[in-house]
Amino acid sequence: MNALNVAEYTQTLGLQAKTASALMAKAPAAIKNKALKALARLLRENVEALQIDNARDLERARAAGLAEPLVDRLKLSPKVLETCAEGCEQLAAMPDIIGEILGMKQQPSGIRVGQMRVPIGVFGMIYESRPNVTIEAASLSIKSGNACILRGGSEAIDSNKALAKLVQQALAEAGLPQDAVQLVQTTDREAVGQLIAMPQFVDVIIPRGGKGLIERISRDAKVPVIKHLDGNCHTYVDDPCDIAMAVKVADNAKTQKYSPCNASEGLLVARGVAAEFLPQIGAVYAAKGVEMRGCTESLALLKTVPGAKLVPATEQDWSEEYLAPIISVKVVAGVEEAIAHINRYGSHHTDAILTRDHMHAQQFLREVDSASVMVNASTRFADGFEYGLGAEIGISTDKFHARGPVGIEGLTSLKYVVLGEGEVRS
Repeated sequence: MNALNVAEYTQTLGLQAKTASALMAKAPAAIKNKALKALARLLRENVEALQIDNARDLERARAAGLAEPLVDRLKLSPKVLETCAEGCEQLAAMPDIIGEILGMKQQPSGIRVGQMRVPIGVFGMIYESRPNVTIEAASLSIKSGNACILRGGSEAIDSNKALAKLVQQALAEAGLPQDAVQLVQTTDREAVGQLIAMPQFVDVIIPRGGKGLIERISRDAKVPVIKHLDGNCHTYVDDPCDIAMAVKVADNAKTQKYSPCNASEGLLVARGVAAEFLPQIGAVYAAKGVEMRGCTESLALLKTVPGAKLVPATEQDWSEEYLAPIISVKVVAGVEEAIAHINRYGSHHTDAILTRDHMHAQQFLREVDSASVMVNASTRFADGFEYGLGAEIGISTDKFHARGPVGIEGLTSLKYVVLGEGEVRS
């Protein structure tokens, strides 16, 4: 496709999405749920066919020398597809929030004023690797009464095309416009440039992928962007705390899975508990091969741990998102210093305090400037599914519109509604 054709093609997608969005906005809940249940059924019926398409992507990825962990993210295993189908059914079972009216209040003039929840309209989503995101985005779009244009990575093109076809089949079965979910069929990068510069058709862009992709889209987009750049999350072990619980939670927050954006990359420890806590967590991390990049004080307490991989931390380490078995470790005076460190070096994603002090917990919740702030829980819980949102389209570290895991509500807007009985302004 040449540049002119790509521009024409994306304009057509935009126009079709805009037209479909008006029909989606007024679709009854039962019809949207019918489409979601049909999609769940089609995913289960087409497991073998989907794996044939997926195999082509995997073969290309391996031939291109893609690292095995990245190849793994491309796989549409029967388990992955079953999770996608279950996600569709869970969304169908959730209440429909479109049209609900919030906070209706009578004013002195006699009018009643409230806010109604409505779909955003059209969102564009640009994502890399995982083809299951096609189903997550499509199902959330259907449930929230939006239309969407999806642009997956070229490495998953065959899988994404096959999945998008099933989505359109499910929409048609339910009597909804097929153009409510469209996949960009070309791998030409120019399509991304066009998609993020069509405010007449696209209301918001959601990038999901590496830092380079998100920085490019944030810089070049002519429509609003819901984004998160980094997941430099922290676990702070307070004085006083339950040491055994702190060891368990700090272990889970780092090692349950290394690659997600909600894994803890920094461990802050109050000086009052450091001598007791650090050798215990150090032994757990050493057994799992986690490298500890520590301040002078923490390294002195960790050096007695057999087999510990210890490295002196640099200034850069406090800001780093490792996505690997590496963690930065710092001893701090207490809760004030921990909060100051997190607000300076963190990425405003997710941060946790492990404490027995109610006042410290409240101060941490109030003062840490992050999308999710936790008390006595693993940062790994920062997830739309775990928060009861049914699914998520991403996690936003922005402060406007959506913050934290973005589920159905994050794909809606509020408009004011006013009910009167002939009142006029005096």
